[in-house]
Amino acid sequence: MTLHTPGGTCSVADVNLFSRLTASATSIPAVDVETAASRSAGTVLVDVREPDEWSAGHAPGAVHVPLGSLDPERLPAADVVFVICRSGNRSAMATQALRAVGIDARNVEGGMGAWQQAGLPVERG
Repeated sequence: MTLHTPGGTCSVADVNLFSRLTASATSIPAVDVETAASRSAGTVLVDVREPDEWSAGHAPGAVHVPLGSLDPERLPAADVVFVICRSGNRSAMATQALRAVGIDARNVEGGMGAWQQAGLPVERG
């Protein structure tokens, strides 16, 4: 079944997936930007923003994997995965998806907006 929305169409499965991902958003483990910036060995920072956002500025040492291309099996080996986006919304969805397959993932609260506001280093390109 296809649902028609003001923004286009989507399937019931899409709506159900979105509902499951957002229903428990408050229970998604999170870290602040300072913790993400000082991450220890064994922790990888994954940036799920689009290529133009990544090029405009990203955290040093982050791995770029746009949300639409996120494949848990292709992530670098890590004990913990911190996930970041622009504001924390896409990274929350990615965090929940990674946790659903058994990866210890944590959302970076506030995303790159909070990162830059905290005066943390940013790489371009």
